[in-house]
Amino acid sequence: MLLTPQGPHLTYCSNIHPGESWLQTRAAVLEHAPAVRDRVAPNERFGIGLRLSNAAVTQLLDGDALPRFREELEARNLYVFTINGFPYGPFHGTSVKAQVYRPDWREPEREHYTRRLADAMEGLLPTGLAGSISTVPGCFSARVAEGSDEAIAEALRRQAADLWIRARDRGVEIALALEPEPCCALETIAETIAFFRDHLLTPESVRRFGALTQLGAAEAESTLRRHIGVCLDTCHAAVEFEDPRACVADLLAEGIRIPKVQVTTGIRIPDMTAAKAASLRAFADDVYLHQVVARGAAGLTRYTDLPQALAAFDEGSAPLQEWRVHFHVPVFMRELGSFENTQDFVVQALREVIRSGATDHLELETYTWDVLPPEHRQQSLTDAIAGELSWVLSATRASG
Repeated sequence: MLLTPQGPHLTYCSNIHPGESWLQTRAAVLEHAPAVRDRVAPNERFGIGLRLSNAAVTQLLDGDALPRFREELEARNLYVFTINGFPYGPFHGTSVKAQVYRPDWREPEREHYTRRLADAMEGLLPTGLAGSISTVPGCFSARVAEGSDEAIAEALRRQAADLWIRARDRGVEIALALEPEPCCALETIAETIAFFRDHLLTPESVRRFGALTQLGAAEAESTLRRHIGVCLDTCHAAVEFEDPRACVADLLAEGIRIPKVQVTTGIRIPDMTAAKAASLRAFADDVYLHQVVARGAAGLTRYTDLPQALAAFDEGSAPLQEWRVHFHVPVFMRELGSFENTQDFVVQALREVIRSGATDHLELETYTWDVLPPEHRQQSLTDAIAGELSWVLSATRASG
């Protein structure tokens, strides 16, 4: 298996490959994953970070597609250990923006979709290996309303009960991991901890979960903690100016699991100037949201998307001290013209992950490859993914 020197499984997320149907997803995985693996660790068993749209997972679960895919993976020495359950619908070649969060955890279809993903994971996960599914952090900030936290917590309790049944009856261990992101209901690690403490893990919430599972209070709480945790995306946390080691340590100190870490970097601009703003416009695309957090003398200012932040700069109202942009750029690409990536944050976060044994799942997720400015994607996609995996292997080796 492709493991870091310290043990965690390491892969990249297949959402870097365009494709919404199951046939497109299958073709991308079977073509690209072996080629990437052979560049990094020939002859090793290679894990897959599988992205499945709602359309793809529905088609995968139809007929004998699932067992046939498992056979195809085994024949190529591949296996699935984590699923990206964040984007429900189209994710390439169309305007995604804030639609990526819908349906959210206030809507029943998010639950139905996640259960379909768990069905797929159950059929693909190797015996004895625990799986993870990353998901939206509740909902987009614009959809937060009175009662949102309780509605989201109720849906997560039902999801945890479903995962508990799978573990109890069939021995399949799967954890759902909420992924904090700028401009969402769960934006920072502190907000995420507060949600778990004040809504998901309260005595009343544990009682309700116990009613769903017929478990006593102590076992209900431990089971809820086991099946619902956090996916730490290092780009998101860096954009929020978080402390990289505290992100990991604070979650673990609260007894909140980290089933998965997405190893990602964003853009860092230590001091904003007119010339840098002009260069940054090349990163504003019509497909994805690129949230910006700008630091100034008065603190942090948040912008929902890069064009909004650039308009504020043009008006003279934006902080200039430092900007960080939610644009997943290759982790090995420390310099991007006049900008930097947030690689230093990743190095420190990985050191804490390795030191604490926080997770067994590391996943690269540079899904924005096809919207990177052309000068930053001169190499082949296979070379880029292999370069990212090699960089992480080197970084974790240095962390040991």
